[in-house]
Amino acid sequence: MTAQEADELTVDELAARVGMTVRNLRAYAARGLLPPPRLVGRTGYYGPQHVDRLLLVREMLGQGHTLAAIEKTLADGPQTAGPASLALHRALLAPWLPEEPYETDGRALAAQAGQPQDPELLQRLEALGLVELLEGGRVRVLDPPLLAAGMQVVRLGVDPGTLVEAQIQVADLVMRAAETYVQMFHDTVWAGFVARGAPDAEWPAIQETVERLQPVAAQALLASFRTAMAAAVSAELGQVDTAPPLGEGQPHGG
Repeated sequence: MTAQEADELTVDELAARVGMTVRNLRAYAARGLLPPPRLVGRTGYYGPQHVDRLLLVREMLGQGHTLAAIEKTLADGPQTAGPASLALHRALLAPWLPEEPYETDGRALAAQAGQPQDPELLQRLEALGLVELLEGGRVRVLDPPLLAAGMQVVRLGVDPGTLVEAQIQVADLVMRAAETYVQMFHDTVWAGFVARGAPDAEWPAIQETVERLQPVAAQALLASFRTAMAAAVSAELGQVDTAPPLGEGQPHGG
């Protein structure tokens, strides 16, 4: 028996090792969250990289990430899940993890927003990834800060449906901005690191770069947004300022 084979586990042993059910493991494998095992006949054998991957999945689930978000993160990340790559994943995620989700119901959310309860609006919020609709009318709020900000805007008099449509556009723009920064990181740092064979000695520097890049990118994005918002508001108010005063140019009665 080789050293690799000595470290391998059957699916039942793997489930016991990571504290999950075999059913969950098979579901994760079907979604591509778990690399294929080494097959001997009809028996699959799983190694340490599978254990590390499942521990990462469990950790991300515990932090409130959906399976779809985890699938996207792992698909974009390193295909091996050793301790160094797990550390990088944590570095990428930790500074911007959402607050802990909480459960409430549709009536309570509507009351917080000062609006009548609207099941259709809740479905649209679910499509945006802000909430998860549960049984019995319960709602799990997945992104509390964003939902709270949206409620503040609604209380200012903005129609909730209009706000949701605007948020869809904003989410798309933010994703494009994030992809721009990630592409910059890939082209200037990550590609060369991978080309050098991802040496272990360079992992700490890579992790530090990621940790420092995120807040700087967020600061730059916020500064750009403030400037653009001020210009947009100024332009809109300028249109109001140039409108003729009420009654100007109109014949006086009497």
